[in-house]
Amino acid sequence: MIPRYSRPEMVEIWSPESKFRIWFQIEAHACDAMADLGVIPRENADAVWRARDVTFDVERINQIEAVTKHDVIAFLTHLAEHVGSEDARFVHQGMTSSDVLDTAFNVQLSRAADILIADLEGLLTALKKRAFEHKMTVRIGRSHGIHAEPTTMGLTFARFYAEMARNLQRMQTARREIATGAISGAVGTFANIDPRIEAHVCEKMGLTPEPISTQIIPRDRHAAFFACLGVIASSIENIAIEIRHMQRTEVLEAEEFFSKGQKGSSAMPHKRNPVLSENLTGLARLVRMSVTPALENVALWHERDISHSSVERGIGPDATVTLDFALARLTGLVENLLIYPDNMRANLNKFKGLVMSQRVLLALTQAGVSREDAYRLVQRNAMKVWEDGKDFKTELLADPEVTAALSAAEIEEKFDLGYHTKHVDTIFQRVFGTA
Repeated sequence: MIPRYSRPEMVEIWSPESKFRIWFQIEAHACDAMADLGVIPRENADAVWRARDVTFDVERINQIEAVTKHDVIAFLTHLAEHVGSEDARFVHQGMTSSDVLDTAFNVQLSRAADILIADLEGLLTALKKRAFEHKMTVRIGRSHGIHAEPTTMGLTFARFYAEMARNLQRMQTARREIATGAISGAVGTFANIDPRIEAHVCEKMGLTPEPISTQIIPRDRHAAFFACLGVIASSIENIAIEIRHMQRTEVLEAEEFFSKGQKGSSAMPHKRNPVLSENLTGLARLVRMSVTPALENVALWHERDISHSSVERGIGPDATVTLDFALARLTGLVENLLIYPDNMRANLNKFKGLVMSQRVLLALTQAGVSREDAYRLVQRNAMKVWEDGKDFKTELLADPEVTAALSAAEIEEKFDLGYHTKHVDTIFQRVFGTA
């Protein structure tokens, strides 16, 4: 977690203080349930809860762990220092370390997911606003980086909106899948702890009981969660790449906001670089780094090993903190993005009507010309535009084979831009539910 790419609310979820507070709540709720079932005296459970306002000393826990070489035991030892050894003797009764670690980890991931869901909702709002703002702002569509046919800037934003709406659904699903807890004891058989204790703890922690947990919560859940983060990161990069291309000097259809006093280059004072978009591309790579290790964590030895543990201590905070920052940065970028419709129109017309080639091709076939001949006629005139800078419509009007099939008026009509925007309302209705 690099402070440069972190936001406080998400970082707080992963702080040692927050982690130990969650551990305490799990242990205290378990004691409550045990007391209700008559497994431990009520006064012992109440004594544990009297430590609810304690600020756990992270350095003290680390000191204990340096001796015990076990983080949960170190925490329980420190908790006993506050509660008293006599009252704390029933803490962790029948539980195993994974009951605390896995349940707490899923609490943290669920809380992180809540922030990411809010981030996505904010991004969707920004994308929708820009989509309607530029619904009919015509620009050239590109395939393979080459001019294709006209589209609109609104459709570009609508496309990104639809993609992020799917990501919101994925994140909501991932949150539900990860929000399970396990208080099932060694190898998950409940031999030394009643399943009702697990149900109580999960309810209090906002989780549902894991149906079968061995000694750990199955890691396919976590694999799906981090895979979801990876998909969202790739969608962020998808938008960032488009913005980077649009900001290229020879394109300049859109541009990141350049604030007063901002510098683009230490050497070239004229530079205005797409630094936010480039940063987002890099951050997306960092988030995706968590996906393969999470997938590899699914296969563990028998009922439990800890090969997943070191991985999750890294990817849990790193992936969620980085993605939270990236989503917030992208939202601001979209909100403040400068759009240049005049440049879009200039780029559209750069090759003098060439982008209407398919309309002419179709018109020729409808006029009775074979597709092979129609393609040959259109391509022959199109190459004059590419190679000699000719005007496409002028060349068509001067081609006797073309005019033998199409009248001048019919050729002229094929260069109407409105033809390409006639279904924009339909697409917006599909994406937003309203045009």
